[in-house]
Order: sequence, then structure tokens, then C-alpha cells
Amino acid sequence: MARHSIAVLLAAIIGTISVLLPCASCFTAVQSFTLSNPHHKSSFSTKATESEDETELQSSLTSASSRIEDCKRTLINQCNSHKLESGYSSSIDSSIRNLEQLGEDLGFGQASSVSGLLSGKWELIYASDDITRSSPFFWAFRRAFPDNSDQIFSITDAIPEPIKMVGPATQEIDLDASSRGTFVSRVKVATLGGVATSIMTTRASIMGTEGVDGLRLKVESTKPEESTILKKLGPLGKLINSNSQPFPSGEALERVAPGSSEVVMVTTYLDEGLRVTRNKDRSDDDAFVWVRVGDFGGGNTASL
Repeated sequence: MARHSIAVLLAAIIGTISVLLPCASCFTAVQSFTLSNPHHKSSFSTKATESEDETELQSSLTSASSRIEDCKRTLINQCNSHKLESGYSSSIDSSIRNLEQLGEDLGFGQASSVSGLLSGKWELIYASDDITRSSPFFWAFRRAFPDNSDQIFSITDAIPEPIKMVGPATQEIDLDASSRGTFVSRVKVATLGGVATSIMTTRASIMGTEGVDGLRLKVESTKPEESTILKKLGPLGKLINSNSQPFPSGEALERVAPGSSEVVMVTTYLDEGLRVTRNKDRSDDDAFVWVRVGDFGGGNTASL
């Protein structure tokens, strides 16, 4: 009886081994393939590598963004410490060029014409030339009178304060999906110590883009608005102001030099709250820094 039981037990053990041996062989083969195949990666290893890549990319983007923000902060602080009517500043010019170059290198603030960020109201915080030169009317005037414009400008620029005071200056841009729209430039001009003030308003049509950072503007009209002299006349002054027609400055310039009423505004840096623009005809000389007035999207972006 005992021998029979032992025989049965041995048979059972042999049967079990015969079943397990093929499985063991398969496991050994898979293990051997995994260890010997250098191209095989476990899903855990792949996910770990992807996570490391994402972390490295995020770190790189954060570093680039910090460099841009530091550059912007320096520029805005310099502009705020500089009297707007003082004109050119070598330190501010250097900061502008640093921001332009850094933005181009890192891919921030580029393709301004098609970024969707240009529309809105902007206030001038720095002008490398007289504040009035931020208006496209003066860009067009230079084109119509290339030989005499600087001499003409120098006469009015030489009038000292408080006889003449200029500023602030704003621009309102309304750009549609087809890159066309309206452009309104307003510059406050005061004379006689502020007794007589008006807002010199130039209106232009946005004719389209030039490249990825230029807008083609066609100057249409110029008109002094909100004149304090007329306001002192009461209802009569209000009637005169509301019925006076804007001067067709664009048409007048075209008569002098065909094509002069069209200028190109190049925006070399643009984000939700800061804009750097240049007159294409004087891109190496003139630079203007603007901050957005009010909100863009969900938050105030006019300051850092």
C-alpha cells in the first residue's frame, strides 16, 4: 500500500514538473530578451524619461520668461523715472534694444501683426524724439517734405515750457481678423502755460500688414479736439467744435508727394501689456514705448 502511494505521489510530481518546465523556459526567454535587447524599454522607464523631458522643458521656459520679465521691468522703471518730454535717453535706448534682441532670441513678443494683441488703447511712456513724433501724421509729413521737415520741426520743438507743453499721448488700435481696421492717435498740446489746450487727433486706416511685425497705415485726417478756448465760449464753442470738419491731412500730403500719406508702423516687441514701436522709415533712430491702458483678458497688464 505504501509503495502504491509513493508511486502515485511521484507520478504527480513528475506531471507538475512537466507542466512547469515550458513556462519556465518562456519566462527565461523573455527575461533573456529583456536583458540582452538594448532597444527594449519598460513602460515605467519610458514614462520616467518623458517626465524628465517635460520637467526640463518647463524649467527652460520658466528661465526664458524670467529673463524677459526682468528686462521689461528694467525698461519700464527707466521710462517711469524719465520725463516723457525729455526725449532721447541712451540707457533707455540700450534697454529697448536688449528687450528686442532677447525677445527675438527666445521667441517672446514676436509676430506682432498677427498675434491678436495690438488692439486696444495704449499710452506713451517713452519717445526718443518729441512726443508729437509718435503720431503717424508726422511720419507722413516727413515723407512729403524729406528735405525740410526737420527744419520745420525744430522751430516748434524749440518753444520752451511753459509756453508749450506736450503730452500725454495715446493710441487706439482696432484691428480685425483681416488685418484691417482703424488707428487713432491723440497728443495733448498746451500753450501759454496751459491756458489753451487741445488734443491733436490724427485718424488713419489700417490697410493691412507688412511682414509679421508691420502695419500699413494711411493717414486720413487731423483735427484739434477738446479745445479749452472753445470750451470757454460755452454752447457756442461746443457748437463750433462739433461742426468743424477735420483737416484732410492725408489728402493734402498726397498732393505734395503721392504715396506720402501711407506709412508703416513696425512693432518690434509686443505682449499683453507692453509695446515697442518704430517708424519703418527711421527704424534705427526713433523708438516709442507704450503700455496698455486698462485690462487685456483677465487682468491689468499695464504694470509689472
